[in-house]
Amino acid sequence: MGAAPGEEEREALSDQFRNRSQPSHAVDVKRFSAGKFEITRGQFQVFAEATGRSNDGCFVWVGAGFELDPAKDWRNPGFIQDDSHPVVCVSWNDASAYAKWLSRKTGKNYRLLTEAEWEYAARAGTATARFWGESGNMSCDHANGADLAAELQVPGAINWAAARCDDRYAYTAPVGSYRANSFGLHDMLGNVGEWTQDCWNGDYRGAPTDGSAWAAGDCSQRAVRGGSWDDAPVGLRAAYRVGSPTVIRVYGRGFRIARDD
Repeated sequence: MGAAPGEEEREALSDQFRNRSQPSHAVDVKRFSAGKFEITRGQFQVFAEATGRSNDGCFVWVGAGFELDPAKDWRNPGFIQDDSHPVVCVSWNDASAYAKWLSRKTGKNYRLLTEAEWEYAARAGTATARFWGESGNMSCDHANGADLAAELQVPGAINWAAARCDDRYAYTAPVGSYRANSFGLHDMLGNVGEWTQDCWNGDYRGAPTDGSAWAAGDCSQRAVRGGSWDDAPVGLRAAYRVGSPTVIRVYGRGFRIARDD
């Protein structure tokens, strides 16, 4: 688990984000099941209507930065979606509530993936920066990130460090639109960033080695993995990680669920 030696330098990762995926370390991940796809807008709608879950705004890109727009939510994130797209504008609290609701509904134990489980699933047995190899500019058959389509359609995206290929979608894509990794999982990189269970820590010193969630650190923030449709290639890597407050909703962020076998 973690970035390989020299990976962050080769990817020209900015100083602000360096060393978050260090030190690399061995983890013993126990058996679990992971969702083949990210949770869709249609799936989340069933939960929201059943529970009366409210939404009070979402952070969206306004050309020069992110701002909270009270009029935006998972129903209207500011771009066109249908029920096959991954849900966005959901907080960690929303995602956790969904997993608990689904557990009660089905009698099975659903939850968010731990960071270790997420990275194990994203790597799918590979040791390269991405499950398809090292190059971020070869992403468009495998992942939905910032690309030539985004440059043409997303305001301000012409200034992004986009992949030099066309993945066909400027914003989110229907789940499963790209090749699965060798574990049969789609969109582990790109489409939407995925909330995980772990409390946020700035690096891996003292991290659990048994695959469990890190319950120490800043638990008002949780780890987000995988990068999204608006992330440059440097963000679409198995080792890339950011922390975010549990209450924040962003139009490029969703989630995937796990089930204990």
